Amino acid sequence: MEQHRTRPPQQGPRRGTPPLPPQAARGGRKGARAAVGTGRPVQRRALGARPLPARTAGPPLVEALRRLPNPRLTGLGGGLFCGAVMFVLGVLDSLLLDSLTVYGVLFLPVCLVTAAWVRRGDLLTAPVVVPIAFAVGLLPMAEGDAGLLGRLMGLVTALATQAGWLYGGTLVAGVVVLGRRVALMRRRTAAQRR
Repeated sequence: MEQHRTRPPQQGPRRGTPPLPPQAARGGRKGARAAVGTGRPVQRRALGARPLPARTAGPPLVEALRRLPNPRLTGLGGGLFCGAVMFVLGVLDSLLLDSLTVYGVLFLPVCLVTAAWVRRGDLLTAPVVVPIAFAVGLLPMAEGDAGLLGRLMGLVTALATQAGWLYGGTLVAGVVVLGRRVALMRRRTAAQRR
């Protein structure tokens, strides 16, 4: 018969950990009851930890941006979002204005929003999916003869004539992603120094 090895229970704190405050040994109930009567939230911190800085009110523009929704899209979600928005914009533009320049101008903020909403782990997908979304949005706007080959030739022609907007939107997405990546690396370095 096999016998499993068991460890005896450890009594007392582990080596290298600071001792607990007296309230923790009693369960902390007395301190919690006293704080309830004051109406202030209880803030607990570990011994030796620095207090968190208070969040200060910034300029009105920064505060307005903080109130906006901040979704985090996966790489696939960012591609689907950008492709769907560009397709809808392409349909609306072909119905109302039929202007490739307006479509190109509308492409730039969609690239900005897509690159800002992609989650940290999928940052590099944003500059890849925005050109694909640009081509998807051009499908309803592409002029061509009847048939698949005529439509495809119209799409290639539209991509060639609107390459400036395509490169500009990809550049916008790349700059936003690069800025987010640098900020992320700075935060990690600052956290490691602490």
